[in-house]
Amino acid sequence: MIHPDVTELREGSRRRAADRPKGPELHSVEDVQGPDGIPVRHYRPAGQPRPLVVFAHGGGFVLDTHDRTCRRIADACDVEVLAVDYRRAPEHPYPAAIDDVAAVLRWARPAAVAGDSAGGYLATMACLRLRDAGDPLPGLQILICPNTDLTLSRPSVIDKGAGYSLDADFLTWAVSCWTQDPAPASPLLAPDLHGMPDAIIVTAEHDALRDEGDAYAERLARAGAHVVHRQEPGLEHGFVQGMDLVAEEAAAAQQRLFDDIAALIHR
Repeated sequence: MIHPDVTELREGSRRRAADRPKGPELHSVEDVQGPDGIPVRHYRPAGQPRPLVVFAHGGGFVLDTHDRTCRRIADACDVEVLAVDYRRAPEHPYPAAIDDVAAVLRWARPAAVAGDSAGGYLATMACLRLRDAGDPLPGLQILICPNTDLTLSRPSVIDKGAGYSLDADFLTWAVSCWTQDPAPASPLLAPDLHGMPDAIIVTAEHDALRDEGDAYAERLARAGAHVVHRQEPGLEHGFVQGMDLVAEEAAAAQQRLFDDIAALIHR
């Protein structure tokens, strides 16, 4: 298994984010303190209140990446976005980030919770935490290429885990930074998904996480949630981050996602 240098990974992630266009200008973007001192960034597209989406970024539980994505969601969907700067592995392994996202959900009472990749995982796990505690849930989960099975036992991990944007070796390392007991920490393997929020779940054809995202959508629908599920053909993991700048297919897929979010949140 590979053992990347976490500091170098984070610096590389910051450089790539800085090299991308900033994204749309908004009415305001403000860094504030959430519950228990958790840092959050509040994106407002207008002066008047809009429905709120709590966003958990991806990055393999280790990186922080998604400012442009949050700006684009706020602008395109006419929603406020509250991005959670949750504690990250390996310094803060399972369940620290889940604790942070769940705390923000209890505090903010959003219309929806969203996340990409590891952030999609945290969104589902935070919803499970709130459901089991009897706390109010968001009305909607927005899950983009989510991790849902940390055992990494689905066929797409092998079939798509080399030659595309998410490498199976990196994925294995990232999960090991997060937890040494992946099965109980996997939302797809939760005994019961009844009572979970409705969901938008978008996966990508050439993504190592494709099969577990598809399987989670199927299980959630069987448990009674209304699920909008789409597997985007020809795209790779992370298509929501900057791939619209170089690929028309990614731009079109992102617009479909934004249209789904706006339709369900403003219904």
